[in-house]
Formats: sequence, structure tokens, C-alpha cells
Amino acid sequence: MELQLSTPALLFPAISLLFLSYTNRFISYASLVRGLHEGWQNQKSPAIQVQIGNLRHRLQLIRHMQVAGAASLLFCVGSMMALFFGALLIGDVLFGVSLVLMPCSSASCRSR
Repeated sequence: MELQLSTPALLFPAISLLFLSYTNRFISYASLVRGLHEGWQNQKSPAIQVQIGNLRHRLQLIRHMQVAGAASLLFCVGSMMALFFGALLIGDVLFGVSLVLMPCSSASCRSR
């Protein structure tokens, strides 16, 4: 089966929706950290410090998710370029890597 140029293009809407979801999650966690940090400066509670550490870890996971999503997008674009220039094997391999990175990006949020 020969991969067509339009096949990798099908991933673009999915990748953009993933980035929108990751960005919204990142913004909400960042605002929680800011609020908790303000409360910690007033009270110096160890429980708040633990919560901030937990949220920092979640923010790092979101960053990893975003990196995997960006890599998926880049490999998808590379696949389309390779297919456009007639390098079918390279296009197939790049598209396969892109497909592997997309679920890796989504699975990163469940690694804790």
C-alpha cells in the first residue's frame, strides 16, 4: 500500500486539538501554583508546599506532552515533504514515527 500525501495531513487537526488541550491544562495548573504560592508566603504551611510540588510535577509532565506533540507534528511535516519529493520509504518511516509520538504524548499525562 502506498502512502498518499493527504494521509499525514489528516493528523494536523488532531495535533492542534492536543496542543489546545495541553495549553489549557498548563494555564490552569500555573494559575493554581501562583495562588498556592501566594498562600504559602502568608502561612508557610507544609501542606501547601507539598501541593505546589505536586503541581510542578504535573507542569513538567505537560511540558513533556507538548514536546512529544511538537515532535509528532515535525515528523508529520517531514513525512509530507518526503512524500512530495518522491521519497516514499522515508515518508513512510517519518509518518510511522509521527504516529508513535502522538499516543506517547497523550500517555505522558498518565505516567504518575
